[in-house]
Amino acid sequence: MNATTEPTGTVLVDGLRIRYADSEADGPVIVLTSPWPESLLAFRRVWPALARTARLVSLDLPGFGHSEGRADLFAPSAMGEFLLRFIAERGLGTPHLVAPDVGASAALFLAARHPGAVRSLVVGGGATAVPLEVTGTLANIIAAPGIEVFEAQDIRATIGATVEPVAPRSQEPDVWEDYVSAYENGRFAQSTQYVRSYPEQLPLLRDLLPEVHVPVRVFGATDDPLVPLSNARYLAERIPGSELTVLTARHFAWEEVPGQFATMVADWVARAETGPSGPVS
Repeated sequence: MNATTEPTGTVLVDGLRIRYADSEADGPVIVLTSPWPESLLAFRRVWPALARTARLVSLDLPGFGHSEGRADLFAPSAMGEFLLRFIAERGLGTPHLVAPDVGASAALFLAARHPGAVRSLVVGGGATAVPLEVTGTLANIIAAPGIEVFEAQDIRATIGATVEPVAPRSQEPDVWEDYVSAYENGRFAQSTQYVRSYPEQLPLLRDLLPEVHVPVRVFGATDDPLVPLSNARYLAERIPGSELTVLTARHFAWEEVPGQFATMVADWVARAETGPSGPVS
């Protein structure tokens, strides 16, 4: 997928206009949720490889990318319920869910609270550990006294610099602009509410992790400056039957090592499709 060849559309889900892309191909369904502060275009480098054997559906989560948001959805537990509605309303059956970054905790809430809603998970790159283990800018955002400080930021400068290493403005101007424009006009400040809910939400998730009984591939990156690898190890130790993959990358592994990321997802989906349909023991 790239900014020009994979068309995106919008669909009304739970009263919100949600941007999505759908390969409309045959094969198992893989749903991919947008990372932050990017958009569904973050999957442009893994899309071609995954699309060979599966139907891909990507979406900008509410309040992220170019989807409409709502205050009550800026928390992983609520976002998990939204994903359940999206899957049902799009008629996606029991898909495989690939949820990096902010989508990881939402996907885990969904799998724990709604057994049978998804066939497998690939999650990582998001804060999940209790006590909270985050660093750098993410730690500062969570610790800030309020979101007002983010409303005054020069978003084109700050978000632009954040995504520049993986979507250089000189080489991929359409992708860079898609990312940056997604968080202008106060949208970045509003989106920070999601990660700022982690201190209250992640203890709830911790108690639910033993209830996740679908195949889960957890991934982490060796040099992530925001979400230390300890978060991935935390999940792998607590989710029954899960497996851990460590990628040599920084935060945006799906863009930095797309070949490895796509192979990891494709192999996991193939295993889940051919393995037992019942819960992981």
